[in-house]
Amino acid sequence: MIVVVMGVSGSGKSTVGAALARALGWPFLDADDFHPPQNVAKMAAGTPLTDDDRWPWLDRTVDALRIAIAAHGNAVLACSALRHAYRVRLGRAGAMRFVHLRGDSATIAQRLATRQHRYMPASLLASQFATLEAPDDAIDVDVRASVDAQVAAIIAALAPVKANTDAPPTDRRAIRIDEP
Repeated sequence: MIVVVMGVSGSGKSTVGAALARALGWPFLDADDFHPPQNVAKMAAGTPLTDDDRWPWLDRTVDALRIAIAAHGNAVLACSALRHAYRVRLGRAGAMRFVHLRGDSATIAQRLATRQHRYMPASLLASQFATLEAPDDAIDVDVRASVDAQVAAIIAALAPVKANTDAPPTDRRAIRIDEP
């Protein structure tokens, strides 16, 4: 299973995602690492990305997830995944559960004012909120909670799903049975 920790810039995706991965013992991937140089340059200049900018990035992220899943079986991904179409594209990598780190613009703006990101300026926050299509089926987590509390809430919400993915299959079609 892939758990995608999503939200606008400054919501804590990388921090919470890495902490969640450590707690689960799963590999952690940060979608920021898969942006092509032209996307990084565009964002660093304060220009929001378009869908045409995002598709190749999402495809590179899917490729990295497939490799991680093949090697480890599960993974945690930090990714903005702002629009439904982006989440559908990410879904090409395998079974996913989304975690939406939710916060209002004032809370997130305050966070961005105190952090230094390698290319994402605080001036792009408004465009992130404008692009955001909040998911209906995600685990919803308030960013004002501590990282530990957020991770605990995510693990608690994942427990029924994780238990199902860890259980042996019960459908005979899913199990090779040698019958006489």
